[in-house]
This record gives sequence, structure tokens and C-alpha cells, in this order.
Amino acid sequence: MFVGIDIGGTSIKYGLVTLEGQIVSKGMMPTRYEPDELLVDLESVIEAYQADSKQEILGVGISAPGTIKPNGYMVTAGAIKPMYGVNLKERLEALVDLPVNVINDGNAVAIAEHWLGNAIGIANYICVVLGTGMGGGIVINHQLYSGAHGMAGEFGYMVTQDLPSDPLADIEPKSLNFTASVINGICVAYNNALQGMEDSSYEATMDAREVISRAEQGDEIALSVMSAFYEKISVGLLNLVGVFDPEIVIIGGGISANEDFIKALRESFKAIQRRHASVEFLMDKTIAEIKPAKLTNDAGLLGAVYQIQSVLGLVN
Repeated sequence: MFVGIDIGGTSIKYGLVTLEGQIVSKGMMPTRYEPDELLVDLESVIEAYQADSKQEILGVGISAPGTIKPNGYMVTAGAIKPMYGVNLKERLEALVDLPVNVINDGNAVAIAEHWLGNAIGIANYICVVLGTGMGGGIVINHQLYSGAHGMAGEFGYMVTQDLPSDPLADIEPKSLNFTASVINGICVAYNNALQGMEDSSYEATMDAREVISRAEQGDEIALSVMSAFYEKISVGLLNLVGVFDPEIVIIGGGISANEDFIKALRESFKAIQRRHASVEFLMDKTIAEIKPAKLTNDAGLLGAVYQIQSVLGLVN
């Protein structure tokens, strides 16, 4: 048995997972940001499973936001600022006397799809996770590629267009974390476009599903926002495909469960390919197809468990 833990900015999901990936028990609790408090919470979850489980707990896999070095040192931790500079692996191992592995949450989603999702048997693929930002993971020859410092898969750092004319201006607002994230790329963009539209019959919303629905109903503002959103993601995907030559590109995040979204993204990606002469020649030959992620809310937890199994030499 393994304990899987998925640390988010708002809540922590945890579960007891078998070697085959079956979740036999799971729960959730609020995320406390101070390191000592967070560690107490994690320790209590693990010790409870150790006390209750009829089978031995072999290790703990943790998924967390941020840039995380292979040794468990958290260079960053997303919104959980107090965890910057904390070696979560070392500190938790000292408390629970079990092997612990910590990986980036986007990387966890990517490798979970290799284990139990839509990338089973796929040697080389990219998983792009769309949410409050754009993250994901890279799998090469069946192995998760984390990079030299654990930063691989931060696709949202990419800046693909619209650089400011001021050479000293901050270019991060032009990155895909802003322009192609669900919150900023869809909701904020839509609400900003609504401002000044006195005759609009629609109200502001922070639900991307609502914007997609309004586009389907013919709302011109929603149509324009979604068209720009699809194009920005497609340009990013084209760059990734050119760099990594994956067999498939998996799209994760809650929005990936929307079939209309995946259909429109595929169409947009095809349209972008046709506008690139060299890539157009390769269409239907070497350009990866887009697939939605199969796993949803438990992907981070399961990916973390798979990775601790890999570290312990229990999977191929």
C-alpha cells in the first residue's frame, strides 16, 4: 500500500492506494500554508493510515505546485509561499520513517495518464494541464522528464506573441500562464470585453463553462474570446510538438472533460498547422493528435503514487 497526497492551494486530497493504482480510501482537508502546520497535517494522515491499514505502507507520494528538485527541495510552491525553500521530502521522512517522493502537480498528472489513463503504452507524449495557469509534464521513453532542476513542464512560462514595445516592461503577463489559462484566458478576458458593452444581455462570469456555452449560443464576445483562446493554446502546442515530437498531446484540467472544448481545440490546432508551410506538409504524418485526459480529480494523487513506486523500483 501507498499513501498518495495531492497538495493544492486550497485543499489537500489524500488516499490509500494499492500497487495496481486502486484507491481504497480517500479524504480531503484544507491546506495550511505554514510549513510546521502543513507537516503536522501530512504526518497525521500518514500515521492514521499506518495504524488502520491491514497491509504495510511502503511509501508516500506527494504532488505539489511549484518547481521541486529531485531531492524534494521546493524552490517554489505556487501560492503556498511559506513553503518556498523547504525540503518537504526530508522533513516528512524524518517524521514518518517512510520513503517519500515529491513531484510537481502537472508532472504527476502526466505520469498518471501513463499508468492508468489515455497514455498507457505511449512512450513519448506531452500532457498540458489547463487551469489557473498552464502546466503539465513531459514523458520521454516511458519516463517522466523533470529537467535539471525539476522545472520541466512549466509550459505557461512560454511567451509566444504580443511582446510589449517597452524593452524594460515585464513580459510575464504575455505568457501562456496568463493568456492561455482558463481563468485569465477565458473568464477574465471575457469579463474585460464585456465592460463598456452597454447593450450586452450577459453578465460577467468566472465559470469558463458558461463562456463556452455562450459562444455556442452565438454571443459574439464569447465567440471572439474563445477563438483567441484556442489560437493561443494552439500556437503553444505547435511549439511543443516541434520541440519534442510527441506521439500524442494530452490535455488535462477540468476543462478537458468538455467535449465541445476538445473538439474546438483540435480544429484550431489543425488550422494553425495549415498556416505553417513546413508543418502543413507533416500533417497526418508526424504531428501529434490531441487527446483529453482520462483521469480527473485523482490524477495528481495517483501520479504521485506511481512516482514513489518508480523510485522504489516497483514499476518498469
